[in-house]
Amino acid sequence: MRLPRLIVSAPHRSSGKTTVSIGLCASLARTGLTVQPFKKGPDFIDPMWLASASGRDCRNLDQFMMGDEEILKSVCRNGAGAGIAVVEGNMGLFDSIDVEGRGSTADLARQLSAPVILVVNTRNMTRSIAPLVQGFTRFEPDINIAGVILNKVSGPRHEDKLRKVLERYCDIEVVGAIRRRPEIGIIQRHLGLQPAREAPGSLEIIERIERIISESVDLDRVRAIAEAAPPLPDLDVATAKHPAPVIRLGVAQDRAFTFYYPENLEALRAAGAELLPFSPLADEELPSVDGLYIGGGFPEVFMRELEANASLRVQIKAAVEDGMPVYAECGGLMYLSGAMAWEGENRQMVGALPCEILMHEKPRGHGYMELEATGAGNWFGPGLKIRGHEFHYSEVVGLDTARTAFAYRVLRGSGVDKVHDGILYKNVLASYTHLHSLGSPGWAEGFVDFVKKPDNSIDMGFKRV
Repeated sequence: MRLPRLIVSAPHRSSGKTTVSIGLCASLARTGLTVQPFKKGPDFIDPMWLASASGRDCRNLDQFMMGDEEILKSVCRNGAGAGIAVVEGNMGLFDSIDVEGRGSTADLARQLSAPVILVVNTRNMTRSIAPLVQGFTRFEPDINIAGVILNKVSGPRHEDKLRKVLERYCDIEVVGAIRRRPEIGIIQRHLGLQPAREAPGSLEIIERIERIISESVDLDRVRAIAEAAPPLPDLDVATAKHPAPVIRLGVAQDRAFTFYYPENLEALRAAGAELLPFSPLADEELPSVDGLYIGGGFPEVFMRELEANASLRVQIKAAVEDGMPVYAECGGLMYLSGAMAWEGENRQMVGALPCEILMHEKPRGHGYMELEATGAGNWFGPGLKIRGHEFHYSEVVGLDTARTAFAYRVLRGSGVDKVHDGILYKNVLASYTHLHSLGSPGWAEGFVDFVKKPDNSIDMGFKRV
């Protein structure tokens, strides 16, 4: 399969690779190319910006949750018909929790045989850029660092010095130089950038970034680098068919709840769910549904508005008490709690779970998770090992853990109390764990089956593959 592709990476965090990736997606799309964005790692926020910039859903590529084969299939399936694939890396190019580099952006570049464009933050740097770039190009010689973009350049003299140093000491091409500009920034929030679906004027921000990248980066050279990538292996990547719906599933989607992997929604449709979006912020009534999926987001930012929509909160609580199946992740757990406290305010939430939420200034859980299903509630088969991720500044308080049933034992990560995750109440499972359907075969089918027969008679377990 021929798919021009490249990975945008950097020596370290905060180098500007997200902004460059957004700008490249928008600029290349403006030239008429069909741009397929990907994001390495378990991220929700950067993919929203990349999707808005390119006009196509951004797909996550995560080796820990998905495995190598599913990553290749995802790239082939979603890259089919695209003129170029732009993959934004995470952390620094070689950063990894593994001393051998397994799971790093470089490891992904190797797996995808993708050239890398290195974004270097050159602030307060001149000649030192040479050993930095030299070290990166020589550290793992099989990684093809095909070009450098100089970021946060102070002016023409600074740029000239940097180019001359790289020309003198490094055999690498400079494909762009971006000046320091305050208007290129995106609002930061705990856990990263402000989500594009929340940011007022996000399209205008993307347009500003696109103009700057178009002026500062040689897009023809970027395309040539991507087109030099070798063919990908031929894989069976047939897209899932959507059968006639057998259930109606309400999905909370608005500015407060934006964290959904596209594959999760697609898997639910393929399993027979008709998805009906609703807004906990604006809708006074639930749509006519058989179950609910409440994903993550930043409900704490909108807790006044969520509290103000009392009619919907009352309806959701009543539906839970009547046995409606609900699957909730992180922000969904927070919304289903009794109340939420943040920055000196305490706001009432749905009250379906016997706990409250306390926000903190520092993360209470951030990173990959390994879980073992307890078998309680028949949501998952006992002993099943599950991989996911978490990132939350909130803490569950007031929960009587001795009397609470949990879906998971935490083997790695924090969860609710560093021992358990997945609060079970009636037919609700509410956890801090985010799952990805490509790494959780059968999750969607199991949930749809559970919604069809929410009587605890179904073993909601993943298919063992």
